[in-house]
Amino acid sequence: MTGQPESPERPGAPTVNLYPLGLRLAGRRVLVVGGGAVASRRVPALLDAGANVLLVSPELTPALQAHVDAGRLHWVPRRFQPDDLDGAWLVQVAVNDPLAAAAVSAAAQERRIFCVRADDRRAATAWTPAVTRHGPVTVAVLGGGDPRRAVAVRDAIRTLLDARKGPLLTHSVEEGPPLNTPAGRVALVGAGPGDPELITVKGWRLLTEADVVVADRLVPGLLLDELRPDVELVDASKIPYGPSRAQEEINRILVDRARAGSFVVRLKGGDPYVFGRGGEELLACAEAGIPVTVVPGVTSSIAAPAVAGIPVTHRGVAHEFTVVSGHVAPDHPASLVNWPALAGLRGTLVVLMGLKNLAAIVGTLIAHGRPADTPAAVVQEGTTGSQRILRATLGRVAEETVAAGLRPPAVVVVGDVVNALVD
Repeated sequence: MTGQPESPERPGAPTVNLYPLGLRLAGRRVLVVGGGAVASRRVPALLDAGANVLLVSPELTPALQAHVDAGRLHWVPRRFQPDDLDGAWLVQVAVNDPLAAAAVSAAAQERRIFCVRADDRRAATAWTPAVTRHGPVTVAVLGGGDPRRAVAVRDAIRTLLDARKGPLLTHSVEEGPPLNTPAGRVALVGAGPGDPELITVKGWRLLTEADVVVADRLVPGLLLDELRPDVELVDASKIPYGPSRAQEEINRILVDRARAGSFVVRLKGGDPYVFGRGGEELLACAEAGIPVTVVPGVTSSIAAPAVAGIPVTHRGVAHEFTVVSGHVAPDHPASLVNWPALAGLRGTLVVLMGLKNLAAIVGTLIAHGRPADTPAAVVQEGTTGSQRILRATLGRVAEETVAAGLRPPAVVVVGDVVNALVD
C-alpha cells in the first residue's frame, strides 16, 4: 500500500507514486552500514528473507553481536568503504551521521544500487515499509513519506487480521487451496492452558486454515466457536473405547482425513508434547507418509502457576523446576516417576493430572524426606474465568483440596516459590 510521497528535490511538492515491490533476497548480498539500534531493528527481517548480510560498523549492539556469534551475518569492524558495495543488491544505511550516510548513498547511486537511509528519507532511493506478517501473507504499508502514518495504517490492518476473520487469510471452497500448500497434511497445535488468547499466532492461523479439527476436551471452547461453518469438528473426548483404543482411533482419523486431501489440525490443550501424546500422533502420521507441522503451545505447568502469582523459578529461591504426571499413583507398577528422588530435590515440583492421587503423592514425598511444611498450592482451571487458587503446606494440601471442592483440571505446585511473591 502506498501514499502520495513528497518530491526529494522539492519538499512538500507531490510527485509520482512509489512502485511497491517484494524483493527476493535469499542468497543475495545486502550491505548494512551501522551497528546501532536501527540496524538491530532492520537486520532480523533481512536474515528472515535469507539475505547474505554484510554489516560494516566499528561497534555493534549486543543483539547484532549475537547474530555475528551465531554465524548469521558477516561483520567488518570499521567504517564504510566504497568497495563494501561490491556484489550488493541493496544497502541499508543505519547511521545518524549525515555526512557518513551521504557518502554511502552517493557510492550506491554511482553503482545503481538501491539505498535505504534511516537518517534522511528524501535522500534515499528506497523506503522501508511498515510491515505485518500473518503466515504466508505479508502486508507492507508506505505512508507517503510519513512513517507514523504508515505505522498507524499497518496497525489498523493488523488489528483487522487479528480479529480472527479467517476467510481473509485462507482459501474459500470455491477458490481451492492456497498456492504451494500440500493437499493432505496434519498440524499438531497446542491451544494453551485455557484462555483462548494464549494460543500462539501461528497456531491460530493454522486453525483458521483447517478443513478438519480434532479437538481435546481441554481446548478453549471459544476457539472452536470461531471455526468456519464448513470445518469438520471431531470431538476427541467423545471417542469410545479405553484410552489406548481411543488413541488408535484418533491416529486413524488424522491419517484418513489427511489421505483424503484435508488439512487436519489436531488441537490439544497446553502443549502437544507435554503429556499430550503428540509424539504418538506424529509417529502414526509419519508411518503413513503424512507431513506434520508441530506448533508448540503454552503449557499449563508454567502458565497456571504464573497467573496465580507463583513463578516456577525465582532468584534465591528455586533454580530448577520439574514437571511430572500424577495420573498414575506413586505405588502403581506402571508409574515411571522416581518419586523418592523428587522428594530430595530443593527446587519446584509441578504435578499435572495429580488431583485424584494427591494424597498418595503427598504421602510419598513426605515419607522420602520432603518436609511437611513445604509450601504447596493447587491452581484449578488456570487462566480461565473459573480459576481457583488454594495455598497450603505439603502436609495439608490434599486434605484442604478436598475440603475446598477443587476439581480437575488442576496444577499442583510444591516448593518455596509458592510464597515467593506473597507479602
